[in-house]
Amino acid sequence: MKLENRVALITGSNRGIGHGIALAFAREGADIVINYRSHADEAQAVADEIRTLGRRAIVCQADVADRQAVDAMVQATVDEFGRIDIGVANAAISIRKPFLELTNDDMETVIAVSLMGVFNVTQACAGVMADTKTAGNLLVISSPHAAIPFATSVPYNTCKAGINHMTHTIADELRTAKIRANVIEPGWIDTPGEREYSSVKEIEENAKNLPWGRLGTIDELGAAAVFICSDDASYVTAATLRVDGGFWLPSRGRTSL
Repeated sequence: MKLENRVALITGSNRGIGHGIALAFAREGADIVINYRSHADEAQAVADEIRTLGRRAIVCQADVADRQAVDAMVQATVDEFGRIDIGVANAAISIRKPFLELTNDDMETVIAVSLMGVFNVTQACAGVMADTKTAGNLLVISSPHAAIPFATSVPYNTCKAGINHMTHTIADELRTAKIRANVIEPGWIDTPGEREYSSVKEIEENAKNLPWGRLGTIDELGAAAVFICSDDASYVTAATLRVDGGFWLPSRGRTSL
């Protein structure tokens, strides 16, 4: 098992990409901290799935925009498992409006979660790794929006560009502690969150126009996360891995994520 006996804290892991990463890590031997902001029933269901795989799991409610809540979650992890080997900053939100209709509150709300939330989680996890002299891994879930300026997504695009550069800078600072920090950029993935912006019919039709002809799956994202957080990627840090089925390619029509 590639992650045997490691402890992974994954934000937003009650559903979607975080759920896929949590299950993939557990299948490879990791114990998991399931984080959620809302939908406690989903978080408990994911924890039950992990326990059926023979791994330990705890559930922690925390809004990643709240630093005190993040610190409490990290402390609960240490109290339960004694360490953190992998910290995955996955939680994010988006407010989609035309630029001229955005308010300061819209910008600040998205930045608080999708940028500052990443800072809070990675710094808190890295602090434990440094204190315990753990050669751990930080993984930040970003997006092709970091480079592709999709309309009506100014707050989200801005945060994704920011967390990419943040992660690369963190990797530079933490290299002497042998803590790796990397980014995964998922493309259009089949998750519950996509239903907030598009109908099932719209998703099915738009998926045909993607370079790979379909949406990605949470299992595919989980497999990529296992690789980048395992010893198979021991020489990989400050890297950005696209797992997007060629979504960023300019040769095909696109629809917004």
